[in-house]
Amino acid sequence: MISTYTLRPNFWQNYSLDELTALEWEALCDGCGGCCLEKFLDYPKQPELTEYTDVACRLLDCATGYCSDYANRQKFVPNCVTLTPSKLKHMLWLPSNCAYKRLYLGQDLPKWHLLITKDAVATQQGMRAAGVGVAGRCISEVEVDEEDLEARIIRWVKA
Repeated sequence: MISTYTLRPNFWQNYSLDELTALEWEALCDGCGGCCLEKFLDYPKQPELTEYTDVACRLLDCATGYCSDYANRQKFVPNCVTLTPSKLKHMLWLPSNCAYKRLYLGQDLPKWHLLITKDAVATQQGMRAAGVGVAGRCISEVEVDEEDLEARIIRWVKA
């Protein structure tokens, strides 16, 4: 039996998404925060045409790019997306750097991903160099009127 506290070596290469433990699944997240941004979706027709805004969920800490209450997020934001392997086919609007999306599409993890670098500083530097992540580049939805969303479309997140 696999311990829930242990990541199997190169699990993302050796197991399907359906075979991952809960800890392995969570370890795939690069923490970019792109999925927490308000967006205009044209899915299922053309997910690549998704338009992201710089407006983030109220629980997202815009300074760090991390959820301020991840464990309880659905209690406060009922429509918060919970990623599962079976939902990925309907979520191709996720950012192109998203490890979940990349693995679902048969792509490798980005070279800066923490599972590759095993160094949080190198990962953060790699993400910045790649222009990935919302930290320091978003504003909370509590500060924006919904009718202003269209004016806040950004081009630095690609589906």
